[in-house]
Amino acid sequence: MVAIVDIAGQQFKVSAGQKVYVHRLDSDKGSKLSFDQVLLVSGDAGTTVGAPTVSGAKIEATLLDHVKGDKVVVYKKKRRKGYEKKNGHRQSFSQIKIDSIVL
Repeated sequence: MVAIVDIAGQQFKVSAGQKVYVHRLDSDKGSKLSFDQVLLVSGDAGTTVGAPTVSGAKIEATLLDHVKGDKVVVYKKKRRKGYEKKNGHRQSFSQIKIDSIVL
């Protein structure tokens, strides 16, 4: 069974047992999460498309860890002016494991 779910403002195509990195969530490690913004569910019984969400459908997940992404270097320079600026950024993510898709 496959579902498209809205988690923290982004849409993800998920299935049971899959691990997904999402924007950092305000929960503790090991906590159980439930997402009810399910936009589409597809399985053996067919495909159900929500308008805008599928009523009664939800995604059960477990928060595994809080991690940081790769460093992104932002470098700015204006030639012949002596202007150079270098900044870095690391995005915070939460790793979740999809336990089940409930209709």
